[in-house]
Amino acid sequence: MRLNRTTSTLTYLVAFLSGTILSLSSTRGLSQGLSADNTSYPTDFFRPPLDLPPALAGSFGEIRGNHFHSGLDYRTNQREGYPVYAVADGYISRLRVQIGGFGNALYITHPNGFTSVYAHLQRFNDRITQTLRGFQYRKETYDVDFPLLPIEIPVKKGEIIAWSGNTGSSGGPHLHFEIRDTQTEETINPQLFGIDIPDKVKPQISGLVVYQLNGIPFNAGISKRSVAVSGSNGNYQASVPVIAINGETGFGIVTYDQQFNGGNKNGVYSIELELDGQVIYASALERFAFSNSRAINSHIDYPALLLSRSTIQKSFIEPGNPLGIYKKEVNRGIIHLSDDAVHEMRYTVKDVKGNSSTLEFRVKNDPNLLIKSKEPSGVKRFLYNSDNEFIAENIRLRIPKGLLYNDLNFTYSKASQSQGYSDRHTLHSRLTPLHSNFDLWIKPTKEIPAHLRNKALLMSTSGGASVGTYEDGYVKASPRAFGTYYIALDTIAPRITPLNISDDKRMTGIGRMSFKISDNLSGIQTFRGTIDGQWILMEYDLKTSTLWHTFDYRTAPGKHLLQLTVIDRQGNTKTYTASFYK
Repeated sequence: MRLNRTTSTLTYLVAFLSGTILSLSSTRGLSQGLSADNTSYPTDFFRPPLDLPPALAGSFGEIRGNHFHSGLDYRTNQREGYPVYAVADGYISRLRVQIGGFGNALYITHPNGFTSVYAHLQRFNDRITQTLRGFQYRKETYDVDFPLLPIEIPVKKGEIIAWSGNTGSSGGPHLHFEIRDTQTEETINPQLFGIDIPDKVKPQISGLVVYQLNGIPFNAGISKRSVAVSGSNGNYQASVPVIAINGETGFGIVTYDQQFNGGNKNGVYSIELELDGQVIYASALERFAFSNSRAINSHIDYPALLLSRSTIQKSFIEPGNPLGIYKKEVNRGIIHLSDDAVHEMRYTVKDVKGNSSTLEFRVKNDPNLLIKSKEPSGVKRFLYNSDNEFIAENIRLRIPKGLLYNDLNFTYSKASQSQGYSDRHTLHSRLTPLHSNFDLWIKPTKEIPAHLRNKALLMSTSGGASVGTYEDGYVKASPRAFGTYYIALDTIAPRITPLNISDDKRMTGIGRMSFKISDNLSGIQTFRGTIDGQWILMEYDLKTSTLWHTFDYRTAPGKHLLQLTVIDRQGNTKTYTASFYK
């Protein structure tokens, strides 16, 4: 038995590697899909991941909170349990169970240089589940993320690998599906691979915004005007016959796409802006690196999103924006007219199926136009292409190169407070996005007892907590956003609420035991359950804060002792113990 299995897996490995060489050498012989910059992708290699009529709840590159959507969200009729199929031959290269995020997810590496990803799954097939459970029990942890070798779980095109679900941070039952470049791990629009999503609806354009930049780095104080747009069925016009501008000017557009009239407002594929027939800006959501996805906050008008929930895609590029979605730009998409002529401008917006809409408008330089753009004076100039540091009484912060999308005049203020262990320090403005975490040190103004220093954290007045460490008289943490911060202590242990178990309860005929767990400040770090001292698999749903264990052969009839321990991110521990009978 062992010999036969080894022989078959070795045969598969040879075939897989041979297929890789063959596919890479003969890509030009395949049917190809072309991206915005003429990159070719095979269009006859992958099948759909579901056997349902394809309907999308979310498109590739769609604008989400702090990130671009990295795949296609397939609707599953508001229910779970539909078979999910391998879209091509390959092998399971990665299994992941995540608290939040993708939930239950798996990755299949294919012999043509691409990897398919399936997320929010309800459950895996038996062979995958067996491998997953073995790893979870060896590591004694529920949330896992581990690679597999090509010989471990090979799969064939059309094989059922899992069933659709609603795990992780999913907002409802659906299948999240991606295709990635195996080598770079960039995610690519699956529709470029011939995975068909019916769509005959042209993108809709509902707004035009004019920004008067005039040498000022983009910020919440930039003068901007919204221009009403009229039209339908792919043809749109600005409501103003000629838009007056003065000096350096950028533009933004409000647009979305629908698979069918009345459907979800999904993202568009490409945006192109012309001045007098010359393209001065072009973007296309063909592929992107996950490390740059947060730069969506530079791609959009971030202050408008926070202040009015408006999603405006800017058509000018900030100098610190690292996204690779920009296919062409002249002067970063910013125009500066010096004559008195009327100039023709045109937006062209497309979905990935090629349905196209245009917005035409005219602009004219007006030297008398009053410009109200301003930038805060600040206490120090921060440069986007340099490391930046600020030091004041009882506070230090460091913003490494690459975190700012543009230069800024950093503003700072502080206020005393009667509660807490420090002043409240206001760092610039929440309307300015950051690409990643920065380092922040705050010095207590009230002595923190030595035995409580490991409980210190930095709280934001917006409600978030950044886990801190006490060092050299300061509490250090790494927040991800500007705002107002102060020192607090987290000394309260998590809460455990049993739902269907109590001490000495008879659990005969009950398939699983369930709990609710929560924490007041720093958040749940980990949990661990044992029965009679032996680790058990506790599964967790972040959306409902529900923790449960499904009984199996490991729990024999008789009396048992359960111990459940939950630890928060500051090390506070809560333990629940109960005897029960099976």
